[in-house]
Amino acid sequence: MRILALDHGAVRIGVAVSDELKIIAQPLEFIPAEDTTAALKRLLEILRDKEVELILVGMPRNMDGSYGPAAEKVRAFVREIQAITSVGVRTWDERLTSTQANRVLVDAGVRREKRKEKVDAMAAAVLLQSFLDCQSG
Repeated sequence: MRILALDHGAVRIGVAVSDELKIIAQPLEFIPAEDTTAALKRLLEILRDKEVELILVGMPRNMDGSYGPAAEKVRAFVREIQAITSVGVRTWDERLTSTQANRVLVDAGVRREKRKEKVDAMAAAVLLQSFLDCQSG
C-alpha cells in the first residue's frame, strides 16, 4: 500500500506517490484543478491504480504558522475527498514546498518552460518526502 500526496493549487493539483515501503516519494502528475468533478474522478482512478492507503494533502500556512484563505480552500477540498472515498486523509504543512521543488528542477537542469508543468508534482513529492522522513525518524 502507498501514500498519495496532493499539492492543491488554484490551477493545478500536484500528485506524488510513495513506494510500497513508504521510503521514497516520486512525482506522478498534475491534475487540472478548475473542474472539481473531473479532478475528483481522476483522483479516484489514481487511488485505485496505486492501491493507496493514505492521502496526504498539503496545508498552506503563512510563514508565522497562521492559516490564510488558501487553507480554507484546501479544507473544502479535503471534505470533498472524504465524501467520495473511505481512504484516510491527512494534511501536512506545505510551507516552501514549491520553492524547494523549483530548486530541485533548476539543479536538475530542467528548462524554464518545462519546469512550469513539472513543479506541481515535484512540490507534492517534496511534501510527501518530508512526511515519510518524519515517519521513519
